[in-house]
Amino acid sequence: MCVRNLSKQYSQRRPLNGEKFIIHALKNVNLTIARGATLAIIGESGAGKSTLARCLALLEEPTQGEIHFEGSNLLTLGRKNLIPIRRRIQLIFQDPASALNPRFTAEEIIAEPMLVQGLSTKTQRRQRVSELFDEVGLPAQCGQKRPSEFSGGQRQRLAIARALALRPALLILDEALSHLDVANQQLIVQLLADLQSAHSLTYLHISHDVRMVSKFADEIAVMHDGAIVELRPATQLRAHPAHFPTGELVRATPALTSVRQGRFPRQAP
Repeated sequence: MCVRNLSKQYSQRRPLNGEKFIIHALKNVNLTIARGATLAIIGESGAGKSTLARCLALLEEPTQGEIHFEGSNLLTLGRKNLIPIRRRIQLIFQDPASALNPRFTAEEIIAEPMLVQGLSTKTQRRQRVSELFDEVGLPAQCGQKRPSEFSGGQRQRLAIARALALRPALLILDEALSHLDVANQQLIVQLLADLQSAHSLTYLHISHDVRMVSKFADEIAVMHDGAIVELRPATQLRAHPAHFPTGELVRATPALTSVRQGRFPRQAP
């Protein structure tokens, strides 16, 4: 995927006088993600990370710019031509508890994208669901359970299985690990690595945790106020931050020794 000069603006009105004003959520964002690679995007809350994710997943229409994917500029395609493209780009949300239909069983949740797209028979859907349960490490007997009956880590595995149902090429993970404990984070990261190796998946991983994403990302982009202020290999960025927002994010991540000893970096009064 290649993103060129992507911008997103929202028109708002002030509550007291009704005056219009513009919010610049994205400002000329430029990114390139190689096939099979992992790009992490970090930044403070309100930096524009989730807006970028929604634009790339075609859930929001950018104000201007280009999104090139598999040989096409997606922003110039008509609705009909976007249908097969949407299958190739899937978004995994931060909280699977709110992203999964609580009335559906696990099997129905995974099968729903295939049913909506009309891509397979009932028998084929059952077979694909069984394959996905095995791939993400969920027991087959969990198929009749509902999301509320799963643990947090299991729900995220279920969300990943649902995203894989249509055999996408690009997975966009919007803070998909932030609600998990450290042990489950490591398990899900390993699962994603295994899936990437098996299917040549491309990942766009949105996070605010520099320490975590530096372990598995090929490159890290830093967003600040809607713009990319730094884009470097993961091995370099944490050790030698070149911009002020990057340094602030690195300093805001407590070292593991500090956590064990109960000491965190103190903010200046």
